[in-house]
Amino acid sequence: MPQPILYVAITNHGFGHATRTAAIVATLQQMYPELVTILTTTAPRWLLESYIPGDFIHRPRAFDLGVVQSDSVTMDLSATLEKLRQIRSQQARIIASEVNFIQQNRVGLVLADIPPLAAPISHAAGVPCWMASNFGWDFIYRSWGGEFVEMADWIGECYGQCDRLFRLPFHESMSAFANIEETGLTGGSPRLETADLRTLFNLNAPPERTILLTFGGLGLAQIPYENLQKFADWQFVTFDRQAPDLPNLLKIADQRYRPVDFMPLCGRVVSKPGYGTFAEACRVGVPIVTITRDDFAEAAVLLDGIRNFAHHQILSPTEFFEGEWTFLQQTPLPPQQTVPLALDGNETIAQAIIDHFHNVPQKR
Repeated sequence: MPQPILYVAITNHGFGHATRTAAIVATLQQMYPELVTILTTTAPRWLLESYIPGDFIHRPRAFDLGVVQSDSVTMDLSATLEKLRQIRSQQARIIASEVNFIQQNRVGLVLADIPPLAAPISHAAGVPCWMASNFGWDFIYRSWGGEFVEMADWIGECYGQCDRLFRLPFHESMSAFANIEETGLTGGSPRLETADLRTLFNLNAPPERTILLTFGGLGLAQIPYENLQKFADWQFVTFDRQAPDLPNLLKIADQRYRPVDFMPLCGRVVSKPGYGTFAEACRVGVPIVTITRDDFAEAAVLLDGIRNFAHHQILSPTEFFEGEWTFLQQTPLPPQQTVPLALDGNETIAQAIIDHFHNVPQKR
């Protein structure tokens, strides 16, 4: 059989889509080491390598943009609409370029999270397109109304060409997709022993007083770090390089480490709404503290998800940005559902990909 080649297209928005897809690729490498993987994404290589231990081909290309943002919660809708118009006007050229690449490299399957043009690219190249996500960009844009509705309709038409969707937990209906399979949580797992991390970083506070602050790849400029001084005997951990130097705040700058590696040390994870962080926290079993976001449609389904399946605290932006963080002295609420979520999304998607390459004749 010819060498199996998987082309992975990742949406050009933040780090969450890249890390959750990279976790699937890492599982694939363990289960199917002969697979060649091409990751098409503008996410930095160091981020992908922090999840994927083996080799892969990195093709820096963007087929969508998600939302133009200055940080993890501040959006520029007019700039987003303008960029969307540009992508739509250039779609014929984008599709032609990638079709040529896919055919020249004898790709056997496309997996996307979740750029809309991946489906028409795949079909033009004569290759199946599978997608994995908890939301589609049509859902986000349609909620903003106005000229975004036309863009949402166009994106929905693209998604309609997808052959198979692995719908992740914390999802919207994703009704544009014709073939939907419910799938467990995806994401990374801690790679290091808790005791080793404690020793390496001199972390002496007990878990109930150790807090991970993580706000995605774009960070969050308004975090009221001054509140940490009110909790002198607590330990806080952040990956924010712009955070101030405080005696009880550990700043992780080494790109080999990921937020999920520190989760087992912590009594809570404080984060903006985001599938990647929520999923990894649920997989580890650490409570989640987060804020509401009325301007981003995915946030509502994510918050419903953690209410149902995680120990949690949900704060208003005022409580988080202007309050004194008394929530740290309160007990998280238990999940409303008693049946836990499946945690095997990485393995489920990886096995489906392996089965595809084993069962479908490959191009020579």
